[in-house]
Amino acid sequence: MSTLKHIAIIMDGNGRWASKRSLPRILGHQQGIQAVRNVVKACSIRSIKTLTLFAFSSENKNRSTKEVSLLFKLFLDMLQQKVKKLNKHNIKLKIIGDMSLFPIKIQQVALDTQALLANNTGLTLIIAANYSGQWDITQAAVKIAKAAVAGDIKANDINVKNFSQYLSLANEPNVDLLIRTSGELRISNFLLWDIAYSEFYFTKTLWPDFNKSELKKAINSFNNRNRRFGTRL
Repeated sequence: MSTLKHIAIIMDGNGRWASKRSLPRILGHQQGIQAVRNVVKACSIRSIKTLTLFAFSSENKNRSTKEVSLLFKLFLDMLQQKVKKLNKHNIKLKIIGDMSLFPIKIQQVALDTQALLANNTGLTLIIAANYSGQWDITQAAVKIAKAAVAGDIKANDINVKNFSQYLSLANEPNVDLLIRTSGELRISNFLLWDIAYSEFYFTKTLWPDFNKSELKKAINSFNNRNRRFGTRL
């Protein structure tokens, strides 16, 4: 049985959860925040080292201006309201993605919150906001190109190991388990590099209904798999 260190989740289905109940979409997102709390708590109890949550993809900015604005506000409120609780439970926070899309106030709150929690040693909670896997690989390539121009690295020295150090999840353990909720069977441009050998778990459960029991099902599925990483039995 493989050791489970890093779980990544595509949190999908907030809008559909609300639509099924004839509620505004924002209420689905608000209910999704409660699911985040439940899963963070469950992962912390299970001594999972890293939890990465796909909160806001680069493609989400193409939604209505009203919905994107509400998502921004929800993101800001979450950071401001939960920072003390995260600190109390020794949780470290990292935010990855192109933060330039966000209002300056949200960017500053994000920086302040990460700084406050930087020395915590429990669960590392990573929030992917305005993130895409293609963007991540591209920005890593740009950093390497700049390092090469500066003479800090030679073309022949670039390999899989040192390339990964320029990615958003540098220095984090490899993603062991990728979970996607809501029944969709795709990865939607999430962590394209980092999930090369991850185990996938798809569930029809909508994200607001995802709880510690659903997480246990995903972990049990992972524990029953034989991870060979391309090698033979």
